[in-house]
Parts: sequence; structure tokens; C-alpha cells
Amino acid sequence: MQNKLSILAYGVISYVIFFATFLYSIGFIGNFFVPKTIDGEPSVSFIQALITNVVLLSIFAVQHSVMARPVFKAWWTKIIPQAAERSTYVLLSSIALIIVYAFWQPLGGSIWAIDNTIAQSLLYGFYGTGWVLVLVSTFLINHFDLFGLRQVWLNYKGVEYQPLEFEIVSAYKIVRHPLYVGWFIVFWATPYMTVTHLFFAVVTTAYILIAVRLEEHDLCTYHKEYAEYQKEVPRFIPRVGKHDSEHKTHHA
Repeated sequence: MQNKLSILAYGVISYVIFFATFLYSIGFIGNFFVPKTIDGEPSVSFIQALITNVVLLSIFAVQHSVMARPVFKAWWTKIIPQAAERSTYVLLSSIALIIVYAFWQPLGGSIWAIDNTIAQSLLYGFYGTGWVLVLVSTFLINHFDLFGLRQVWLNYKGVEYQPLEFEIVSAYKIVRHPLYVGWFIVFWATPYMTVTHLFFAVVTTAYILIAVRLEEHDLCTYHKEYAEYQKEVPRFIPRVGKHDSEHKTHHA
């Protein structure tokens, strides 16, 4: 029981660190409220800043993608308890993001600056909508399972973990990845697009476009219904006039 309690505490702490990082991300990308944001005055040369940021984003991308692969999970759970696998993934993803934020280097330069108050308000509203879509999308596919709390709680209760059923709900009937659509909005909706922000938006968007193919390959492997779901529901952009799919799916 003591071991189960330790795993539960570990999962809760991992989640708290994740959520704090999530909240910091809102200010970091939006350039408000937090001590260090995506933009600012450059403190090193452009080349040094660019190399630093490439390395930082690469650390996050490798960690986030490699640890999500089934082969890695099968090996990893020989070292750590199965119930703590998802929480560990969440914790290390959060740490990778914290490293990005702590050592991020502004590049300087401006792409666009919108000074119209109404336009600014609309873009900030769109930015906020993106974050809401990201968060809501996690609840649509079971927020607590996605971030490891369900696993550690079931382990504490002595109940065997069962993967969630394959189902489509709400926004997942319109596009296959509303969560990623939310991220795209977050990355690009800004009245002040600096060279630094553009670099961040381009790299993170490219990463998602690559990572989603790996994710969907795994989903097709573990859920035979997913191949049909792919045919009926677009990846990111809704089809005008397309009826909702009657199939069911779950995103791992």
C-alpha cells in the first residue's frame, strides 16, 4: 500500500508541475504576466541565439516523441512501474519545456506589428480561444488519463488499468486533432510577430505536422477503427457540409 501511495503522490506532483508549466506557457508565448517571455532584447548574437533555440526545441521534440512510442514504453516499463509511465512522460515533458523557457534566447527583429486596438483585441481573443481549445480537447479525450492521474489512482485502488474505449466526441467529429488545431492558433495568433516568435511558430508547427503522422500510425496499429475514421474526418481543417462521423475513436 505504501508503494501505491508513493506512486499516487508521484502522479499528483507530476500533474501539478505540468499544470504550472501549462499556465506559464500562456504568458511565455503571449508575452505577458511571466518573468521571461518569448520576446525581448537579444543578449547574444543572432547565430548563437538561433543555435541555442534549435537545441532547446530539439530536446523537447526528441523527448516528447521518443517517449510516446510503444517500443520505448515497452522498454521503459521494465524499469519503472507501469502505473507511473504516463506520469513520468508528463513530468519529463514539463521539465523539457521548463528548460526551453529558462534558456530561450530572443533573436530580435519584427515581421509585423498591428497597432489597431480592435485588431489587437481580436487576435488576443483568438489566442485565448486557442488555449481554451487545447484544454477542452484534453477533457474530451479524458484529461486525467492523458496526464497520468487515472493510471496512478486506479493503481492505488488496486484496480487493473484498462485503456479507454475508442470513441468520437464533440470536436473530434469535425477534425481528428482539435487539440493540435488549438496549438496552431496559439502559435500564430499574435498582433506582434517578431522574428523570434516566427521561428518558434514555424518550428513547433513543423514538429506537430511530423509528430501527428507518427501518432496516427500508432493509432491505426492499436485501433482498427482509426483507418476508417481517417477517411471520414479531416485531420485539421473541417469539411464544409460534411456530416459528423458515426464512428468512435480515442486518441492515445
